[in-house]
Amino acid sequence: MAVRKLDYIFRPGRIALIGVNHNPKSIGGITLRNLIEAGYPGVIYPVNPRREAVLGIPCYPCVKDLPKTPDLAVIMSPAKEVPDIIDQCGKKGIHGIIIMSAGFKEAGEEGKKLEEELKKRASRYPEMRILGPNSMGVIVPGFNLNISFSRSMPQKGRMAFISQSGALGAALLDWASENHVGFSFFVSIGNAMDVTFGDLIDYFGQDINTYSIILYVETLGNARRFLSAARAFARKKPIIVYKSGRFPESAQAATSHTGAMATKDTVCDALLRRAGLARVYNMESIFDFSDLVGKKKIPKGSGLAIITNAGGPGVMATDALIMQGGRLARLSETTIEKLNKQLPPNWSHNNPVDVLGDASPLRIAKTVETVLEDENVHAILVIITPQALTDPDATARKLIEIAGKTTKLIMTSWMGGKIMRDSRNFLRASQLPSYFTPERAIQAYMTLIHYANNLEMLFETPKEVPVSFSYDRNALREKYAREIFPKNRVLSENDSKMLIADYGIPATHPQLAKTKEEAVAIAREKGYPVVLKIQSPDVTHKSDVGGVLLNITSDEMLKLGFKQLLENVRKKQPHARIDGVTVQKMADIQNAVELIVGFKKEKMFGTVMLVGSGGITAELLKDQRLDFPPLNERLARQMIESLKIYPLLKGYRGSPPKNIDKLVEVLIRLSYLAADYPEIEELDINPLLVTPQDVIALDARIIIDPEEQGKETIDYRHLLMRPYPERLIKKARLRDGTEVTLRPIKPEDEPLWLEMLGNCSKDSIYHRFRYDFQYQSHEIATEFCYIDYDREMAIVAEVEENGKRMMIGEGRLLADPDLEMAEYAIIIADQWQRKDLGFLLTEYCLKIAKVAGVKRVAAETTTDNKGMLRLFKKLGFTLIYNEDSTVTISKVLQP
Repeated sequence: MAVRKLDYIFRPGRIALIGVNHNPKSIGGITLRNLIEAGYPGVIYPVNPRREAVLGIPCYPCVKDLPKTPDLAVIMSPAKEVPDIIDQCGKKGIHGIIIMSAGFKEAGEEGKKLEEELKKRASRYPEMRILGPNSMGVIVPGFNLNISFSRSMPQKGRMAFISQSGALGAALLDWASENHVGFSFFVSIGNAMDVTFGDLIDYFGQDINTYSIILYVETLGNARRFLSAARAFARKKPIIVYKSGRFPESAQAATSHTGAMATKDTVCDALLRRAGLARVYNMESIFDFSDLVGKKKIPKGSGLAIITNAGGPGVMATDALIMQGGRLARLSETTIEKLNKQLPPNWSHNNPVDVLGDASPLRIAKTVETVLEDENVHAILVIITPQALTDPDATARKLIEIAGKTTKLIMTSWMGGKIMRDSRNFLRASQLPSYFTPERAIQAYMTLIHYANNLEMLFETPKEVPVSFSYDRNALREKYAREIFPKNRVLSENDSKMLIADYGIPATHPQLAKTKEEAVAIAREKGYPVVLKIQSPDVTHKSDVGGVLLNITSDEMLKLGFKQLLENVRKKQPHARIDGVTVQKMADIQNAVELIVGFKKEKMFGTVMLVGSGGITAELLKDQRLDFPPLNERLARQMIESLKIYPLLKGYRGSPPKNIDKLVEVLIRLSYLAADYPEIEELDINPLLVTPQDVIALDARIIIDPEEQGKETIDYRHLLMRPYPERLIKKARLRDGTEVTLRPIKPEDEPLWLEMLGNCSKDSIYHRFRYDFQYQSHEIATEFCYIDYDREMAIVAEVEENGKRMMIGEGRLLADPDLEMAEYAIIIADQWQRKDLGFLLTEYCLKIAKVAGVKRVAAETTTDNKGMLRLFKKLGFTLIYNEDSTVTISKVLQP
């Protein structure tokens, strides 16, 4: 597997250092010295035709002269020599490459050309994996491996750090060494020509010694690959991201450094949220949060209690908490009564709990225990200042004892310098989070809360929203691709609205008038009041050129307006082609909310969807939420609920609630449209009017991407995530004639999936999962119902009995990232066994795996599962019976 081939980079037995020289202060000299001083247990081959030896180690003149094939080649030669060296390494059979040499795309146009040549040469050797170029190297403390020119060797730890900036990586390693922060891996990814963030997340996600992954990101590169890998491991291992280039000025700085375009921060933020990742905004927060999340005590709510021996720090912590959107827990009356008995009369009688400056360790400990019992409290921050009667060491010991007995999170802030330092270090060494200031503790805590919320929202079970279409979508695609899209790059309002209406999104229907007399006739037919809009393929925003007139109530007013519209456009955009003026019925905007919805293709991220406050102030207010299609009910609802104007939609100060369910449906329909039409570069519906009864598009604009026209099939490259694979839905019949639907699983299936397992015996459950599988929880169900169709496929069998849908079986394929092998497992509800359902599911899953390019399918069961063994034999699998009564099963699909 290509991901497993990264072992050549991170676990090499032999390393060739190509271009190393005798200068101890050069990159090569420092790297060689670091390798030796780290105690690397393998063989080192320096390669330099001009030196007999380097640091006493004999040199070889070129790669072909090496006595044995290295696992890894580290290239430090001038950039112009690197393509030829890659050829030498490929011919030698070297699979792992680190290119430290700079001077590629980060250096300008000539460097870009050189990097393209490098890619071309590397493509000749498909087994080769390349880190860099412009990489600072890698460090694996647990393997005594330091292939870098860093001056610091970090201690062994549980965090993998991937940095796109070598300079920042060097500074961070120095900081980590001073603060005793350890790593499982450190990687400088450089220009990421081959090995990307996604590859490394997959690799470290499977590493048993890595508990969390930290990323310093300037540009993501392959965003789809990144998201797929991140989603696969986000639930199991926290992934923390520091994304630079948040603002135009810093984005430009990132561009000049990496030679790649820094992406829009709002789109990147949407991606990180969709992946369930944690985002931090400064370097201190990276390690504060990493330390906190590593304790594996994720709060089940956001209620924080603050306990302190000084009022001021409690106020500081509260201010920081509220500023970042957090909340203080409201202490119950029972808790207040207990504290009244335990604490002096002049304690604060509220949260923050001020235990006063003379508090003993025992008083503080009892207070913490009492507050922990409060069901409104989900986490505690204990702040201690060095006062006359303070005993920081004894207090720390008592808190460590309490923390070992509770599942709730306890954080500490031992404020002060020398007096508190040893206790602070003791707390950290005892795995109790401790921070120099309350603000840093709050920052880490709020990052943890946002991270937990991201994961929870990502895996909430959506409701089933029936979305049907009045037309066949394939026939619609053919119609628009051949007849409508070639007309103009900017479609007319009428054509734009026709498409969204075909997707079930209600819209007003404009009618084109060439003359004011035609306009009057149309207005009389529709009934006043009406709206007039200019129609021109050259006018993108009609309001900006005075091209919209509302609430026209008479013939005379219409004639004057018609003339005014033409004059406005000719004055502000004199060269615009004008087709005429459209007339449409004026919508009733009383008790309505105006939104903007739409989608746009971003160069790096593909199609991104938007919903926000609409009308002419849409760009001014910037109340918006971005996400990526496809959407389900829960994702669409989250987008809406995140808006500042959401209270208006719910009903505010006497205004009736709006039809939010219909708005959710409109967003889902729009996500279908976005998936079906890669030809659409941009689609805006502004305003989209949301009333108590309905949702209606008052204006729409579609811009076509000419480069996408003429493509007959959709490969979904324009989407960050593969949509629900409807093409895999098929009908079949069981042996007894029962009609069954075979289809991919989806998040909405969670209730059906749980019900199916409830209809399985303990033996059936054991044969599927190989242990007493406890499936009765949302957390477990999400792992099986929320899947990435790029790397996993579960085909469920569904029947309908007495009008009720029922899931009766499931076949599941879980492929490795490189599609070398897919694990297969199957389960059939007991009453549906021995009806050929297992054969139907397995045969269909094998066809899907073969089409996807999977090379081999493997499974495992036990000798007593005779029915499944007969099934696998019938389908041509190879069975190997093991001594422990297990049976290893496999089938080769690709040569």
